[in-house]
Amino acid sequence: MKILRTDPDRFGIRARLLTLLLPAILGLLALDSWNDYRALENQVQDAYDQSMLEAAHALQSSVALSPDGSLRLNAPAGVQALFGAEPLQKYLHVSLASLQQGQTREAGPGELTLLGGTDLPAPPTASASPVWYDSFHAGHPVRVVALHSQVQDGRGRPFSLRIQVAEGTGPRERAQAATLRQELIRDARMVLVMVLLVWLGVTWSLQPLERLRKSVLESKSGDLKPLDTSGVPHEVAPLVEALNQHLASYRELLEQQSQFLADASHQLRTPLAIMLTQAGVALREKDPAQLHATLRAMVTQIARSRRLCEQLLSLAHASESTPPAGAPALVDLNAIAREVVLQHLALAHEKNQDLGWVDARGDSADTAAPEGEPAPAVPVLARGPELHEALSNLVHNAIAYTPAGGRITVMASQADGVALAEVRDDGPGIAQARRAEVFERFHSAGSVAGKGSHGSGLGLSIARAYARRNGGDIELADAPAGTGLRAILRLPPAPQG
Repeated sequence: MKILRTDPDRFGIRARLLTLLLPAILGLLALDSWNDYRALENQVQDAYDQSMLEAAHALQSSVALSPDGSLRLNAPAGVQALFGAEPLQKYLHVSLASLQQGQTREAGPGELTLLGGTDLPAPPTASASPVWYDSFHAGHPVRVVALHSQVQDGRGRPFSLRIQVAEGTGPRERAQAATLRQELIRDARMVLVMVLLVWLGVTWSLQPLERLRKSVLESKSGDLKPLDTSGVPHEVAPLVEALNQHLASYRELLEQQSQFLADASHQLRTPLAIMLTQAGVALREKDPAQLHATLRAMVTQIARSRRLCEQLLSLAHASESTPPAGAPALVDLNAIAREVVLQHLALAHEKNQDLGWVDARGDSADTAAPEGEPAPAVPVLARGPELHEALSNLVHNAIAYTPAGGRITVMASQADGVALAEVRDDGPGIAQARRAEVFERFHSAGSVAGKGSHGSGLGLSIARAYARRNGGDIELADAPAGTGLRAILRLPPAPQG
């Protein structure tokens, strides 16, 4: 038996699952992490901005009138302590600008600084609502909020109050970076856990298959018992059941082959023993006439053995489960029956038997086909050589069991949508209760009828095997005259058109 070996697919189930799941999970994790990071970034930004806005409002509410009627800033000490320290990168700037021409108080061009330095970047617009903007101060990026409002001094003069609170972006960037690191660490842990779960899940799921593999390897040679499907995942159970069916078919085939070899060796042992005995007698024989008689008996035995070997080969061929190469063709069952009769005329003449053939077309002339050849009288879609062999076995059996002077008739016909080939004889026949036995291998019709064996008992088995492989069957029936036997080959007719 030839074993086909192929390299195992290195891209196994684990790799397939990970290849399918990892990109999807990584994509979902990346999207989820990005959304979480953006949300947390906004929260961090809002928290830092809120603290800056609270400081700006505190400074705005600290502007009051001095005893001399001027405006002054009573900044809380806590606010001043938090801002202005260089390491913290937090800065304040509070200024007043006169809104009346010629009444400005100078500490710059028309602007009086109440708190902080004058080098903070100016806001892009002046608005009553808080104005947020990003800029640079002292060589590093800062986040700035500016508040504008209008105030009056003790003399009723209006002033524009501007409050700026600036803070370096370093702390919030470090907070966001720490958050991003935590997100990445969490996602990496999740990916590792997922890979581990997939690995363990596949290993756990494949354990029953591994047990099956070990049980198959540990089984003895020739032990074709079915595989145990207990514990096998239901997705794999159909595969195991299919393997069990294949094993059952293979086991049945081996049993048939073993039985065939046993029967064949048994059938061949007897004629070989007889010929060996006859050869020994011939070696000791002094009388030429007796020697010739012994040699003739050996020739007869050799012919029977040759016939047995030919039938064994035909039976082996007919019992093959796989049909031979080539599709069935349109053949004429009537013409095949005629050929079989012509081939067996000499054998029937030796036994003084009347072997005849009844043409399915009768006495009327047949119409010619377009190619000039006669149209099939009984067309069937089958393999012609196999039908010829099946009919030959039926005719040979009829000649073997019909006594001298008997009559054998072969005919083909088509009735009730079935193509028929029939072999009739007026021999001893077979009892109806025992007709099924004669289709068994090495079970001759003569032994069934109680008349002694005339053959190997393979003819009807071969004929039925060929008939069934071509979609038909063979049945035995009583002859119309009451004596004899009818062997009927039934086949489906050829499809029309």
